[in-house]
Amino acid sequence: MAVVIQQVKPGSFAQLAGIQEGERLIAINGHEIVDVLDYRFYETDSRLTILVADACGAEREVQIRKGQYESLGLEFETYLMDKQHSCRNKCIFCFIDQLPAGMRESLYFKDDDSRLSFLFGNYITLTNISEHEIERIIKMHISPINVSIHTTNPELRCKMMGNRFAGKALELLGRFAEAGIRLNGQLVLCPGINDGKELERTLEDLYQLGENLQSIACVPVGVTRYREGLYPLETYTPETAEATLQLIESFGDRFVRERGARTVYASDEFYLLAGRPIPEPEFYEDFAQLENGVGLLANLQEEFRFALEDFELPQPARKVTIATGEGAFSFLNAMLDEFRRKCDTILCNVVPVRNDFFGGNVNVAGLLTGQDFIKQLKGRELGDALLIPCVTLRQQEDVFLDDLSVQDLEKELEVPVYPVPNDGQQLLDAITGRDL
Repeated sequence: MAVVIQQVKPGSFAQLAGIQEGERLIAINGHEIVDVLDYRFYETDSRLTILVADACGAEREVQIRKGQYESLGLEFETYLMDKQHSCRNKCIFCFIDQLPAGMRESLYFKDDDSRLSFLFGNYITLTNISEHEIERIIKMHISPINVSIHTTNPELRCKMMGNRFAGKALELLGRFAEAGIRLNGQLVLCPGINDGKELERTLEDLYQLGENLQSIACVPVGVTRYREGLYPLETYTPETAEATLQLIESFGDRFVRERGARTVYASDEFYLLAGRPIPEPEFYEDFAQLENGVGLLANLQEEFRFALEDFELPQPARKVTIATGEGAFSFLNAMLDEFRRKCDTILCNVVPVRNDFFGGNVNVAGLLTGQDFIKQLKGRELGDALLIPCVTLRQQEDVFLDDLSVQDLEKELEVPVYPVPNDGQQLLDAITGRDL
């Protein structure tokens, strides 16, 4: 197998050595190059023997000397250098299965690619991984690996994931841990299915993995209104969320006592559902599970408090509106009270936006769509600017899940719209109009 070189960067080591666009990369120092992990791992050496072939199959070797870890300068058709691995499971809680028809095609793709776990922090199920990939992870010591576990009961995991091999794949957790590969786990909890006694079993089993278990995030299942023909799922009530929180926190306390780190956490959504205060930032230690919504609000509040310490008065008169999901509304509104007490020249209103697009129990800011904002904010006095969470937009783009853009919002609402990341300093800057 070989990968076609699409581009050779000008002035790079590869160009200086005479490697050409259109040639195929076969091996580096005798190691076959299959994808980006092979390439990135083996290009780090300072002395390289590179085997390439032209379009007719004629092979030649190229010798290169460079600084260790310096890039060769080759580009390929895709970042992974081959096709992305898709998911083979049919999980009863899969959010993609709950999307309405007619959205852009890329939203319906389910990835389950071990390479993306290492490169971008994606979570994988281990049901779509070959022995070659397993051995490569161990050989290259690719760490950490992020795994969607959900339960350690093999039979239940098969049922929840709609895959008869899902239980067997759990054996890889121990294999990786023994090889020194650090693991981050994700548990999507479904009421009456993998919480309660089953969650207790799962956390006990994961505890046995030892020190290489780095963190576990427990997240409540999201249920949209598009579930016709899908497995019937319940949603968490304040009472069931509280019971689940108590179990999660009891295991976290045990980890702290016996290993010095909390390790297992509930997502912010569990606290909001239970009507509990969000824990203080110290509770989350190094914030290992921010991408799963664990400690996001505590981190934002801490950064916002630090930013307020250096906040200078007076400030010019200004009115802004912050639109967020129903789940975080009360927390965010209360967080801003300290700002309101300190500055009376800037009026800052927080508005909860209901998720009509997905419906169900979906109330997180990241799944709000452009049309949700427009339908619920149009005609309101929004002031000098509307601030929205960056997580509502596609990464590095200004497009919402329903393909409306920030510019569409500005046109419909007749106000400048500014996406703001989950960062306390940047939120304060956006409220005051600094650096906008």
